[in-house]
Amino acid sequence: MSDITERRSPPMLRTTAALLTALLAATACGPSSAQSLVDIDLIDRDTGQWLPEYRHRSQTWVPGVPGHRYSVRLTNTTGERVLVVLSVDGVNAISGETAGTGQAGYVLGPWQSTEIAGWRKSLQDVAQFYFTDLPDSYAARTGRPDNVGVIGVAVFRERAYPQPYYEPAPIARDHDDYGRRRDQAARAERKAAPAAPSARGARESAEADSQGGVGQSIGTGHGAREWSPVNRTEFVRASRTPAQVAQVRYDDVPNLVAMGVMQRPYEWDRRHRRPSGPQAFPGGFAADPPGRW
Repeated sequence: MSDITERRSPPMLRTTAALLTALLAATACGPSSAQSLVDIDLIDRDTGQWLPEYRHRSQTWVPGVPGHRYSVRLTNTTGERVLVVLSVDGVNAISGETAGTGQAGYVLGPWQSTEIAGWRKSLQDVAQFYFTDLPDSYAARTGRPDNVGVIGVAVFRERAYPQPYYEPAPIARDHDDYGRRRDQAARAERKAAPAAPSARGARESAEADSQGGVGQSIGTGHGAREWSPVNRTEFVRASRTPAQVAQVRYDDVPNLVAMGVMQRPYEWDRRHRRPSGPQAFPGGFAADPPGRW
């Protein structure tokens, strides 16, 4: 386990002694997305299935099964380190505070994916996330039920420190073709650099009333302890405001059906199954034959 270190940042920047997860899943390499620095997925740990996503009234919903454990999979889609402040039911998943973007978060390396499986209890363990009735949720039990049913991230880029520039000798400059190409590419990249994703869309989505009068049914419980070692690292945010804010809503299937998010699941009834012809295994037990038996 590495030492805990912290360094003071300049006045306009904030240093976060953020938790760097040691549970590195397989990393996926791909191009950086201007729309999403970090992707969020939910995984049902009892079935091993990725929970499907449904778009409804500008929000993304996933169905949860009460009693099932789940994890939040975070994927850095960039080639740089990012800080991810994770909020579950309006509560910071690391500190347990009412969530705010300026709080502690997980630091993901370039292209890194990792799964957050619970509420951080120490540098060694977490209390498992699991879907449960709303009154049993961690947020409700700690007096904060207003934001149950939403999982969100605030993503920050890391401050880039300028590298020293050494003026080449005059005789070498005219022949430094590589240097000229490098400078031209850097200038072109600066001109073409996209603006940071706006958080306005996420706020507007959060303000939209998509429940249609149906109250939240489930939340995230504070489950059994699980070994999940991490360490601390330094991270200086490039700005006070996040470069990305995103969220996913969840509820149980009956509520999502009632809201029109999902269609009613097809329920197979064995009583309606009438296969034709003889059956090798019609079921039941051996009965006594008629007569003197």
